[in-house]
Amino acid sequence: MPIPLAVPGYSCSCDPGDAAAAPPHDARAMTKKTDFDQEEWDLIAEGPATAGMIVIRAEGGGTFRETIALAHAYGDARKQHGQSELLDEIVSSKPEFDRHRYRTDADLKGEGMARIGQAVSVLREKATPQEVSDYGSFVLTLARAVAEAHTEHGQKISPAEQAALDGIRERIGNSA
Repeated sequence: MPIPLAVPGYSCSCDPGDAAAAPPHDARAMTKKTDFDQEEWDLIAEGPATAGMIVIRAEGGGTFRETIALAHAYGDARKQHGQSELLDEIVSSKPEFDRHRYRTDADLKGEGMARIGQAVSVLREKATPQEVSDYGSFVLTLARAVAEAHTEHGQKISPAEQAALDGIRERIGNSA
C-alpha cells in the first residue's frame, strides 16, 4: 500500500539570486544519516524496531520467534543494499530499541506509535517521497513478519497483532 505523499508547496521569487539556490529537497538523489540531527536520526532508526516490539507485545506469546523474525527482517533488508542509502544506514547496525523508554505495554503502544508517526513526519520534511515510501514499506514489512512468526490461537496473525499492524499503518500514512 503506497504511503500518501504531502503535496509540496510552490513559491516564486523574482530575485535573480534564487536561480543559484539549492534545488528543492525532492530533487536530491538520496538522503543520508548526516542530513538529520542526532535526535531525528534516533527517532528514524528506532521506528522499525519499535513497530516490531509493538506487534510482539500485542499478544504476548511467541516472543522468541518474533524477536528472531525482527532480526531477520533487518538481515533481509541488508541483502538489498544499495537500493536506498537511507535504509542501508538504518539496517547497517542491529535494530535499535530502548527497552527502558516504555514502562508498560500500553506506554509502548501509545508512545511508540506516536514516535513512529514523528519519524515519518521528519522523513517527509527531509527525505524524498520515494524514501518515505520505502521506509514505511520496510516498517510495515518488518512488523508483518514479526506478526506471522508465531501462530496465536490458531491464527497466523491474531486480532491483537492485526490491530497493532493497522495502527502502525495508520501512523505511517497519517504523519503529514
